[in-house]
Amino acid sequence: MAARGLLSRISSGGGPVDEIGSILEHLRALLNTRQGDSPCAPRYGVLDFSDVVHALPGAVPALLQAMRATITEYEPRLKAVSVRHLPVDGELILRFEVSAQLARPGTGARTLRFATTVLPGGRVDVEG
Repeated sequence: MAARGLLSRISSGGGPVDEIGSILEHLRALLNTRQGDSPCAPRYGVLDFSDVVHALPGAVPALLQAMRATITEYEPRLKAVSVRHLPVDGELILRFEVSAQLARPGTGARTLRFATTVLPGGRVDVEG
C-alpha cells in the first residue's frame, strides 16, 4: 500500500512517495466508503450503490455526479475531475472511467485515468 498520510510517510523513513499510487489507494478507500460511515466526516464517501441499482440505467447520471463531486471534494491532489460511464452489455457490473489532472503546480497538464468497476454487492475496484 502506498504511503498516504503524514504518519505513514514518517513511519516509512521519509523516503519518496509514489504520488500516483497514493492517489489510487485513496480513491479505492474513498469509493468503497459509504456516506455516513465516517462520524467525523459524514459526507465522506459515495452513496450506497445498492440503493440505486433498482433504478438503473436511469440512475447512472446521479452516480456519475456523486462520484465526481466526492472525488473533487476529498481528493485535493486532483483537478478537472470527470467521470464517464462505460456501458457493459449482459454483465451485472457498472464500469466508469475517472479522469483528472494532477493539481500540483509544475506537473503540466498530465491526465490520469482510472478504470472503476462497481461489482455485485457494491464493492468498487479502481485500477490505474
